[in-house]
Amino acid sequence: MFHGATTAEPPRRPRHLGDFELRPDVLPICALALPIGAIAALVAWALLRLIGLFTNLFFFGRLSTALVAPHNSHWWVVLCVPVLGGLIVGLMARYGSEKIRGHGMPEAIEAILVGGSKVAPKVAVLKPVSAAISIGSGGPFGAEGPIIMTGGAVGSVIAQFLRLTADQRKTLLVAGAAAGMSATFNAPLASIMLAVELLLFEWRPRSLLPTALAVATATLCRWSLLGIAPIFGLPDVTLALNPLVMACGVVIGVTGAVVAIVATGLVYLSEDLFGRLPLHWMWWPALGGLVIGAGGLIEPRALGVGYDVINELLHGQATLTLIVGILLVKTLIWSISLGSGTSGGVLAPTFMIGAALGALVGLLFPPVTPGFWALLGLAAVLGGVMRSPLTGVVFSLELTHLWDALLPIVVAATIAHLVSALLLRRSVLTEKVARRGFHLTREYSVDPLEVLFAREAMWTEVITLPGERSLRDALADFTSIDHVRTKDRQHRQRLYPVLEDGRLAGVVSRRDMLDLTYGDDDERLVRDVMVREPLVVYQDNTLREVANLFAEHSVARAPVVDRADPTTLLGLITVTQLLQGREKDLQEERISERVLGLRRARPAAAGWARWRSPDPS
Repeated sequence: MFHGATTAEPPRRPRHLGDFELRPDVLPICALALPIGAIAALVAWALLRLIGLFTNLFFFGRLSTALVAPHNSHWWVVLCVPVLGGLIVGLMARYGSEKIRGHGMPEAIEAILVGGSKVAPKVAVLKPVSAAISIGSGGPFGAEGPIIMTGGAVGSVIAQFLRLTADQRKTLLVAGAAAGMSATFNAPLASIMLAVELLLFEWRPRSLLPTALAVATATLCRWSLLGIAPIFGLPDVTLALNPLVMACGVVIGVTGAVVAIVATGLVYLSEDLFGRLPLHWMWWPALGGLVIGAGGLIEPRALGVGYDVINELLHGQATLTLIVGILLVKTLIWSISLGSGTSGGVLAPTFMIGAALGALVGLLFPPVTPGFWALLGLAAVLGGVMRSPLTGVVFSLELTHLWDALLPIVVAATIAHLVSALLLRRSVLTEKVARRGFHLTREYSVDPLEVLFAREAMWTEVITLPGERSLRDALADFTSIDHVRTKDRQHRQRLYPVLEDGRLAGVVSRRDMLDLTYGDDDERLVRDVMVREPLVVYQDNTLREVANLFAEHSVARAPVVDRADPTTLLGLITVTQLLQGREKDLQEERISERVLGLRRARPAAAGWARWRSPDPS
């Protein structure tokens, strides 16, 4: 029997561990991110020009790439053009690629989660064209979702021409997606935050650094192509903020979450209803276009991207009729048409709906500055719809440059995220992925296996075998009636280190010993059948490293040795010990205890009340 030695000396600091795992192979990925960022910016510029081209063609019958609002004096044009656009998108999806359906982000998430970050090259062409047709024909969508999918497709296609891992392809896909978003909205930090909160599914330098470089490159290109000013720039004023304003921000946060929940529910209710129709899904976008056209007859300014309407709302210039019309009509036609499977994004409609909500609710609140309450409504609905509160906060600030509004925006977006996360299991960005049979979690935490070492979990009461012992004698000892306790531990251990001169020489498993001795009359020794170069675990390996080794080598147990001298046996570690790390994490999450407290004792004779802290033990 081997007993691990105990010592009062502190364990040596592992030299192989650090704050981050960053290898030099991140450098070529960073280099690739630069041209991907530039290409994504060009794609964003081209898509905006395409939207302008199709809008002018559909509604005005002219060749121009200028971004204009989709409107026409003839009611039949407003009613029929969205139907025509939906029909074209449906045909493109059926005979081109079904991946162009939807608003882009679920498709990007699915490609990352289950597709090895591989996007077909034709998606990079069909997605922006279909989105331009959908939006240009009056679709109440934004350009950012298609640009995210297209930018991601560019990064993925480039990566697929190179010999890269799936994680490296994911990094370049997300770098292209975030770069396209930044080029669209001139919001570099919000684009990086969106990548971290929604697309990367990790917070690691190996993916963050290339993404940041791609975003920076795309933003620089965007400044040359589309200008440096914020999209909805507000006057730089000093805001008079007080507790009442913050309390009103809480109210807007709650109402924004309610609107986000209703809009999300409408999207998937619409999708369910379309799924029950006795028609091929190719025709659904045309039916969604009919709803868009009907909504355009009620409130024409609800059609299209609507940057001009968002600008009016944020500058406090919108009339009450426009505010109510946008809040009701935009929400309905966006939710229903998005559920039909057409192509378009969610951010710009969310901006418009949120700003309209804030402007409406803000009529009941004290004035702060024009557009202030609309901005808080925008942040609240964005936080409730996307469930990415940090992205929502930074987005709101970068869109307007109203930096003094940081704190109330944080309040509104955080409260909206709180209510939405409590009441709604999936967001509009993830429900579609879940409906396809996949599960994703957006909670990031430190893996408990990362912070525990093998030496803390290993089994030190290890049964060992001398190399010169015969297999039959070893098995006879284990099955002896006189060694019941040893027999029980032997059965649980199953892998036995083999020692020669007190040093680890190999390992032998219980199954191998039984198989080799069954029906065999020879007298082979343990050393003859042992594995001489077994997988070993160092005492300063983290449990996550151990789990990776077990997975890589398809084993469930291994001896633990000293890194300085791998022949020095310290213990044995198994999958059961690995689970102790998870058990500790579960205990910290589920077990409630009062560590400190105050207890009132009886008054002393002199009339003084004594307070005493309970015994911490």
